[in-house]
Amino acid sequence: MTERLDYRTASPEGVKALMACYTYFETCGLPAILVELVCLRCSQINECAFCIDMHSRSLSIHGYSTDKLMLTSVWREAHSMFTAQEQAALAWAERVTEIAGDPIEDEEYEDARKVFSEKELVDMTLVIGVINAFNRLAISFQAAPAAVKAYERAMAQK
Repeated sequence: MTERLDYRTASPEGVKALMACYTYFETCGLPAILVELVCLRCSQINECAFCIDMHSRSLSIHGYSTDKLMLTSVWREAHSMFTAQEQAALAWAERVTEIAGDPIEDEEYEDARKVFSEKELVDMTLVIGVINAFNRLAISFQAAPAAVKAYERAMAQK
């Protein structure tokens, strides 16, 4: 995979501004592992290899089980492995990520409100918006995942 350009270098202040949101997410009250899980699911939906790699690694470092990591993309089928909060966050992440042309129904909103306070739901929606923005940067400019870079280095040494 060849990166088209390094968006972090091309617009450091813009990326810094977007990254500042993550500083807020660390202190907003949402569990860090839930933020990472939502970022992973949005990245799966958007097929962003760079972000899937990054958030999978982060979840693994934070002790998230391999079984749950492997089944995140099919969480509805494996719902018994996911907490009510995780299920609500994943459902909201999917709905907000795939919002184009299809308004969120009251029932979907109410399902999320059963689990999250108003502030938590706004913060979760901010997380979803920010990761979707990062997905678009990484996909547009073909940011290489850490796993791909490591593999390519290993192959070059053979």
